[in-house]
Amino acid sequence: MRLGILGTIQLAATVIFAAPVGIFGLTRLTEGDVLLGGGLLAVAVAMVALPQYLTTPGEIPMKIIEGVVGRAVVTPDDDEDAE
Repeated sequence: MRLGILGTIQLAATVIFAAPVGIFGLTRLTEGDVLLGGGLLAVAVAMVALPQYLTTPGEIPMKIIEGVVGRAVVTPDDDEDAE
């Protein structure tokens, strides 16, 4: 998973919001409230992981364009450049 500058900034912003949720969940878990603590830890992990693996509606046109351009534009192989 390679992130650009904007992707890195978005991930950092997500971690800023997910960290307090995870810390509070961990605190509740260590105090014996397993359901709430585990649930909050799951929410914190989901806040960070899901945006990296799900396709949002804003990304769909870009993926379509990349697919069309990828099929229309043929890049030469390294072997062809050597000749």
